[in-house]
Amino acid sequence: MHVALVYNMKRETEDEGSRVEDRHRGNNGDARTLPAATAVEPTRADTYAEWDTKETIEAVAAALREYHNVTLIEANEEAFQLLRETRPEMVFNIAEGFRGASREAQIPAMLEMLGIPYTGSDPITLGICLDKSRAKEILSYYNVPTARFQVISHLSELSGFSFALPAIIKPLHEGSSKGIFDQSVVRTKNDLKLQIEKVLIEYGQPALIEQFLPGREFTVALLGNGDDVRVLPIVEMKFDSLPEGVNQLYSYEAKWIWDQSDNPIDVHECPAKIAENLKFEIENICKKAYTVLGCRDWCRIDVRLDEHGAPHIIELNPLPGILPNPEDHSCFPLAARTGGMSYIDLINEPVRLAANRYGLV
Repeated sequence: MHVALVYNMKRETEDEGSRVEDRHRGNNGDARTLPAATAVEPTRADTYAEWDTKETIEAVAAALREYHNVTLIEANEEAFQLLRETRPEMVFNIAEGFRGASREAQIPAMLEMLGIPYTGSDPITLGICLDKSRAKEILSYYNVPTARFQVISHLSELSGFSFALPAIIKPLHEGSSKGIFDQSVVRTKNDLKLQIEKVLIEYGQPALIEQFLPGREFTVALLGNGDDVRVLPIVEMKFDSLPEGVNQLYSYEAKWIWDQSDNPIDVHECPAKIAENLKFEIENICKKAYTVLGCRDWCRIDVRLDEHGAPHIIELNPLPGILPNPEDHSCFPLAARTGGMSYIDLINEPVRLAANRYGLV
């Protein structure tokens, strides 16, 4: 099958000259000649946290080439025209997008307009899952447990804050722990105000105030569609491995700063050591969340326990991270390895699942 890998790539340096050069270099070379990413205006240190490294894109392309012919297309302003000209039989979509709350939905929307099959969830699901409050509203409607929350678009709305601290403050439309730092957990009204103000100013979007659940945290990888959704071995976050004195939280620092491949910390345990009844409960609420939010092919779901040990959905990640190096502690590949799947098998499984959905097998 002819598969186009559509991606966004992290970059270390940007300038307008490289932007122009990239736009004339072409996008369908193989991973050995992968072009530098299209430059955009520099901004916060965590701006590109969701985007993939060159190493990851090359590894995904190599895995797909085990079974398919592969074209690489960067998810920039030229993507629509390149997709229309290339007409792949399937797109392997890992594009996170850049601008706006709908950024993860942009490539799938283009593909639906062009009638090109693709892996993963549709634009509606991707848009909803990136808007944490909309996702939580739907989960609540379907009686899927999720932490209590409130959205603040302006500091004046804090007068209506209605639940007890501690709470965690997050940007409303971010992933990959962007905007979620150790100091995002607040225990006083003053810190609450300061962190909300930080999100409103630095991220230019509403702030989500979420009840901070004190229990254990897990992340759950799912593969499949309909009645055939399966849960891979559950990963637990081991907070006792974090630096002394920090909050029990898988923050941006824990994910991207403290845990480095050349100096790793033992932050994950897979399979999680949990009782069978808790495992069953976590799997069930994750499957229900996956279904009610319309996820397709794959998704990773974050779960945290409340003070009574009951699991709650924190958020869904329908574009899961898939770093190839085991030392990078990427959770979906870790769960897959523990479940007996190679990286090649993991990358090709969403293609198989999507092909089945579209009747292409």
